[in-house]
Amino acid sequence: MEDSRGLVLIAEDEQAIADIQRLYLGRAGFGVHVERDGISALAQIKRLRPVAVILDVGLPGMDGIELCRQLRQAEDWTPVLFVTARDEEVDRVLGLELGADDYLTKPFSPSELVARVKAVLRRTEGTPRSKPLVLGSVELDPLNRTARAGTEELTLTATEFDLLAYLMAQPGRVFSREQLLSAVWGQASYAAGRTVDVHVAQLRAKLGRHSPIATSRGVGYSAAAPQTSGPRPAAGGAT
Repeated sequence: MEDSRGLVLIAEDEQAIADIQRLYLGRAGFGVHVERDGISALAQIKRLRPVAVILDVGLPGMDGIELCRQLRQAEDWTPVLFVTARDEEVDRVLGLELGADDYLTKPFSPSELVARVKAVLRRTEGTPRSKPLVLGSVELDPLNRTARAGTEELTLTATEFDLLAYLMAQPGRVFSREQLLSAVWGQASYAAGRTVDVHVAQLRAKLGRHSPIATSRGVGYSAAAPQTSGPRPAAGGAT
C-alpha cells in the first residue's frame, strides 16, 4: 500500500464503533490497538508510541479533552483526531485549541475516518523535496518538519505546520477559508470556517510578533513579512 503504515490507537468505549474503526483501518494497512477508557488510553499512548490517535471525547475515567490536554502539556504531539457524538461548536473549538489535528462528529463514514487519518499522517511526514520556506523572521523546513520564529524553535501540530506552510509558499496571496479547508484539511465542506480561525489564532499565539499571517476582512488570510512599523495585522478572524 502506498500510504505509510503504523499503529493507530483508538480510544473508544462503544465496542461496535471501535470494531468498525479497527476493521477499516486494518484494511488500509494500519495496525490497531483499542482502549476503552481514557486512563488506559493515555498509558498505552506513552508505551506504544502510535503514529496517530483516534480519540472519543466522551471516554470514561478521563475524557478525551483532558487526555489530549495531558498529551500536549507533556510535549507529545502525536496526531490526534477527535471523534464525538457532540456537535456543539464549543467542543470542536476546544479540541482544536488543545492541539487536535482533526475532528469528526458521529455518525460518520468509516472510509472518511481512514481518509482523515491518512491525510494527517501525510501532513506529518512532509514533502521530502520541499525547500525551506522563509518569510520575515519565520522559517519552515518541510523535510524535517521544523519551524523557527526568530531564534526560537516552535512546536506546531501537523495541521498548524501545513496551514502556515501553505500560506508562506504563496506570500501575499489571500486565501478564503474554503480554499484553506480544501488545501490543508482535504475537503472544503469540512466543519465550518471557525476551524481555520482557531488554527490561525493558535499560530499567531505561537509566532508572537514574528507572525506573518494577515487577515483580509471579508475574504480570508494571507502571509506577508511583518511590517517593522505601522499597525499590526488584524488579530480577529475573517468575516
